[in-house]
Amino acid sequence: MRLSLGLIALMFSFSPVATHAQRSFHDKLVVVDTHNDVISTASMNGMSFDTDLYGKTHSDLNRFRKGGVDIQIFSIFCDETFGKGTAFNRAVREMDSLDAIVARNPDRIMAVNSYADLKKAIKAGKIGAMKGVEGGHMIEDRLDLLDSLYQRGARYLTLTWNNSTSWASSAWDETYLDQGKPTPISQKGLNEQGRQIVRRMNELGMMVDLSHVGVRTFYDALAVSSKPVIVSHSCCHKICPVPRNLTDDQIKAIAKNGGVIHVNFYSGFVDSTYNKKKEGIITKYKAEKDSLLALQWSGHNADEWIFRKYAPEVQALRPGLDQLLDHIDHIVAIAGIDHVGIGSDFDGIESAPQGLEGVEDMPRVTEALLARGYSKKEVAKIMGENFLRLYKAVSPN
Repeated sequence: MRLSLGLIALMFSFSPVATHAQRSFHDKLVVVDTHNDVISTASMNGMSFDTDLYGKTHSDLNRFRKGGVDIQIFSIFCDETFGKGTAFNRAVREMDSLDAIVARNPDRIMAVNSYADLKKAIKAGKIGAMKGVEGGHMIEDRLDLLDSLYQRGARYLTLTWNNSTSWASSAWDETYLDQGKPTPISQKGLNEQGRQIVRRMNELGMMVDLSHVGVRTFYDALAVSSKPVIVSHSCCHKICPVPRNLTDDQIKAIAKNGGVIHVNFYSGFVDSTYNKKKEGIITKYKAEKDSLLALQWSGHNADEWIFRKYAPEVQALRPGLDQLLDHIDHIVAIAGIDHVGIGSDFDGIESAPQGLEGVEDMPRVTEALLARGYSKKEVAKIMGENFLRLYKAVSPN
């Protein structure tokens, strides 16, 4: 997603750790997280996640292992300030960074570029590192650059980030267009180039990721794709009505397609009251924000600074873990148990539910699902098996 480069104090809440039996069960699962932003948040800002980053990020290599994460899709991300001539190169630099970390730690992590690689990583007991490109602007409107990113290991492309491309409209821009607000788009959905891109992704064996895209783009992509799609990090609009979350009709459409929706841990997508409460903090410290704006800070960076300075107040706004499970329950009720997974968005968010301080806390999700009454077989599907089925269906080998 990308909301903040500074991760706000990660140690302000407590929840009981999993029992030995529950932890043992978690360790037997194949745990897959389809979205983590530590590459752009840490590695591209002077830190390396094969060092101890506790208190600085949500993620590092030791904590992936502590959390029992078997397959991690690392987001390759840059925002809309990168465009033609810069966005693709930024993506390649981030891929280089991940590749270097994998090369330095061959006993702990390995690159996964195929379903066969994925099985090898699990069998070897190593973290399987996959790449997902978060934002279609990184192919710079060129099919050859899409091919290049695939050759470098990109195994999904999020068709848009918050910014639209010339060939696909984002949820952000479609919403603004509907509201009559200024937006760079005049038309919703995929154009012919966008349809060509989706078809090419199908040919390559690259998952089509529909997080961040507008409703029209969502349905256009489903109409074109011949393979199941992924929603790598989104929640339910019915529970938390923000543009980034999926409506019940969209959830049903994903089920019909055979795809999987991976729930996002961001408090603002989980709890419908969170964003209003967060805005209250910005209002409370408006004078400080105004002074930063006067120094030519962007509004985003000024907000981030306030959230860091007043971290305990921000942390107090976090929803409970049970509210995250409500989204899983809703997807299961609408689409069935085979169409839900985990896409944490760790290191791309400034706030997650209580008890989820970082990747090391993945066992708490398993514990909570069992406590809610899901069977071990159902938990195994949610925590990773549904993704394995999806990736096998898309991957050419």
